Amino acid sequence: MARVLVAAAASALLAAGCGSEDGGGGSALVSSAEVDGTGVLTDAEGHTLYTAEVEKDGKIHCVDACADFWKPIVATDADVDAANSTLGDEFAMVDRPDGESQLTYGGLPLYSFAEEGAGELKGDGFTDDFQGTQFVWAAARTDGSSTPSKSSTPDDNGGGYGY
Repeated sequence: MARVLVAAAASALLAAGCGSEDGGGGSALVSSAEVDGTGVLTDAEGHTLYTAEVEKDGKIHCVDACADFWKPIVATDADVDAANSTLGDEFAMVDRPDGESQLTYGGLPLYSFAEEGAGELKGDGFTDDFQGTQFVWAAARTDGSSTPSKSSTPDDNGGGYGY
């Protein structure tokens, strides 16, 4: 399970109270950072976290091949409590079809983008299609907004990966 650090000032306090299910870790699940001048949520390695507007209906649509590119942020109750205590009360969990619990922010499930490195914001505005569902991805912003700041696709056809 990918783990993420909390902002430097809070990480030492949270490490004692929040462990991973496998007994390792000790860090909280999300952090905030500024990437390309935008306040975003990130994981422990500094990867920007994303939401998809299509999932505002409360259902997980990113499964199978989609979840290979957009990695679900798997969470526990302790992760939610830690995130809410340091970053606000916008965090919860939703059950995924595979039985895992996924972290949500403002009611939208959180993902990292497999095609992006730490400190990048390439997935903001990214559009792709998986199993007949179109996804427009937006960075999970610390101000709560969910509108992408730009538009990007992996090819000139605008169709995304097309899975």
